[in-house]
Amino acid sequence: MLNVASKQSATRTRRRNVSSGRRGLIAALDVGTAKVCCFISKIRDNGSLEVVGIGHQVARGTRAGTVVDMLAVEETIGEVLQTAEDMAGDTVRSVLVGVTGCQPHSRTLRVELELGGHEVSQTDLKRVFERSNNEQLPQDRVILHGLPVGYEIDDLRGIRDPRGMRGDKLLVRMHVVSGARSAIRNLTNCVGRCHLDTDNLVWSGYAAGLASLVEDELDLGAICIDMGAGITSVSIFQNNAMMHADAVPMGGWHVTSDIARGLDTSMRDAERLKTLFGSTISSDVDNKDMIDVPPLGERGASGPNHIPRELLVGVVRPRLEETFELVRDRLDEAGFGHSGTMRVVLTGGASQLSGLRDLAGQVLEKHVRLGGPPPIPGLAQSMRGPAFATCAGLLLYAAQQSTATGTVSNGQNREVDGHIGRLGQWFRDNF
Repeated sequence: MLNVASKQSATRTRRRNVSSGRRGLIAALDVGTAKVCCFISKIRDNGSLEVVGIGHQVARGTRAGTVVDMLAVEETIGEVLQTAEDMAGDTVRSVLVGVTGCQPHSRTLRVELELGGHEVSQTDLKRVFERSNNEQLPQDRVILHGLPVGYEIDDLRGIRDPRGMRGDKLLVRMHVVSGARSAIRNLTNCVGRCHLDTDNLVWSGYAAGLASLVEDELDLGAICIDMGAGITSVSIFQNNAMMHADAVPMGGWHVTSDIARGLDTSMRDAERLKTLFGSTISSDVDNKDMIDVPPLGERGASGPNHIPRELLVGVVRPRLEETFELVRDRLDEAGFGHSGTMRVVLTGGASQLSGLRDLAGQVLEKHVRLGGPPPIPGLAQSMRGPAFATCAGLLLYAAQQSTATGTVSNGQNREVDGHIGRLGQWFRDNF
């Protein structure tokens, strides 16, 4: 164990000291409940992505998307990153980190500015930004995103870029997403202990939406439900902007736990049963279709228990019904529950269960489809499933920012505790 730790420490030290041709490289790190994943990509001259390094393995030291064992998380991040770097043939010094279990909170700010009839200038937008800084958050919250979701000039709505337009009053609506300070600090500390800089923090639901929604859905409106192992994230997009962010503390791990308890088997066997035979919809043959359930802790047992598949369905369906009911209630509270024009896109590793799309449609009373990341050159076919939507979305986010600013990641750690720092990044990204 000591030798392994020493080897990892030496590798991380070399990462600090190596000065290789990393210009144009971006690294995305997704630390989830079930797995830790890292994609390393190049941004081509035309702005497109090419994945050159991939690393992933089962997560250790996390629960419900939060860090519960820093040493285990640190070791896992180091191993995953080393695998991706070996494949890329290069090293990275900073990573774009997806944040999952941070208890996201959504708020829309209205910032008004008197124009006096003159044109909207860059200086005016800076004044709007300065006023937004006066909004204070509780001490236990950190801003993750400050995103403009609409501009108005003298009640004229639908403005995409107000610069150069004349009027008496400018109104900017900004969607601010905050997260729990302690959860974010613990995660960034683990990244820092791997001798890596956190280039930026991105809420995982936002990244999953960028990867899973098509252009028309981002514009006309859609709800992305990212079903992970410990957390189900909900992001709402409209007019090419994220309008709302939320999460419910349930995921695929809870279904596995219910199976283990209900059928008296181990978590490993419960996960296998869920993957191979799990479903949310009963069929006429489920009472005759028998499956084998290894009993928990009975090494000398004569053989596995034989049960009809309908018993497994009876365990799986209630938990997922409860999950979608919680999502439905959150959508109602946010004012999006009765929007009949918004479709739902399911993604994430837990979304692959048989019959889940139909169940979601019944509970949410909306049109539902399954989504995943778009084809990215260099990304293996096995990595293009819904389980890797967040990591792919992190790359897309980085590509968008580099296109907007004309630069690639500079490897500098941005201050995660500063309100001004976060909204300042919004200003740089959008103007």
